[in-house]
Amino acid sequence: MDATQPGEFPLDPFPHYERMRAAAPVFQDDQSGSWHAFRYDDVQRVLSEHATFSSRMGGDNPAGSGQLFASSLITADPPRHRQLRSLVTQAFTPKAVDALAPRIAALTDELLDGVAARGGSADLIQDLAYPLPVIVISELMGIPAQDRDRFKHWSDTIVSQTRTVPGGESQDSTTSEMVEYFLALIDRRRSHPGEDLISGLLSAEIEGQKLSVPELLGFCALLLVAGNETTTNLIGNAVLCLAESPGTLERLLADPALLPQTLEEVLRFRSPVQSMYRVSVAETELSGQRIPAGAPIVAWIGSANRDERQFERPADFDVDRNPNRHLAFGHGIHFCLGAPLARLEARIALEALLSRLPGLSLAPGARLERMESTIVYGLRALPISWQAA
Repeated sequence: MDATQPGEFPLDPFPHYERMRAAAPVFQDDQSGSWHAFRYDDVQRVLSEHATFSSRMGGDNPAGSGQLFASSLITADPPRHRQLRSLVTQAFTPKAVDALAPRIAALTDELLDGVAARGGSADLIQDLAYPLPVIVISELMGIPAQDRDRFKHWSDTIVSQTRTVPGGESQDSTTSEMVEYFLALIDRRRSHPGEDLISGLLSAEIEGQKLSVPELLGFCALLLVAGNETTTNLIGNAVLCLAESPGTLERLLADPALLPQTLEEVLRFRSPVQSMYRVSVAETELSGQRIPAGAPIVAWIGSANRDERQFERPADFDVDRNPNRHLAFGHGIHFCLGAPLARLEARIALEALLSRLPGLSLAPGARLERMESTIVYGLRALPISWQAA
């Protein structure tokens, strides 16, 4: 039995997850030696019990790029995790995020001006879902506008499950490029600080100590990937869910107040992050399986959010679902710091799409392909059509 379907990135992985929950909810892959957890309770436990399941780098972590992420927030355990997280929490409080709303709305309108000018069809990913989050996180970090495309390309490569991306570029060469770029950027901000997040991190201290260069690199890499990949896929996945759900678009047009709970259902139904990595600190048990100390474990969030033990009719997209305790943003101390920003960007983008593109739907005959990653779930392209004025 194969836990991860290597070499395949199906548009619909959910029947596979369902089979694993039933037949092998905690399963060891003979090839890699990694363990895989598929049920909600096990995934929640792996994500939240940091004393048992460490976030430190090691083993065959599919996120790779160890040089960048080895000292980052996402791979830190307490007490260092708490100290690092406290430094960036202020940038992502509800108040700080709400202050970005006018800029996000202006960017969305600007991007949709270009879409609307071209008539009744577009690629939603290329024309809105990809550029919007990249611009927002780039501006927060002080990344020059001319570097945004490189920025996004690096992010896509990091989350790719393939060691070599189309065109022959490997993750290793991407990592080297990113390290070189961020080191130069950190040096520039040291001598010419600005109002951006990197300048703020450079001046920050933990118990009288400045952040180390690996920790600064870790923050840069994490903000790069988490700051745009999740939101791009949330926007794209939302439009796909709505296009496949008869009557839901009409309900949202009639009652825009339904949009926040609709996005929560998108997060559950097609989670932008499908899996997270941990390492067992000591020997433990998951669903009766003995997990040895030091074992790599993949927690399948995409499966947990379809678990019939937790959700009624999990294969149905239901905007009225309540409660909706999905794990799309993780759980416990590593709950996604950028969740409020992702939710805000997606809400503003969908409000604008619904109001500006009447009759929004998938383009006739659209062939959808998933990104080559089992870490994230997103579409390479999303051809849409609408009734042009």
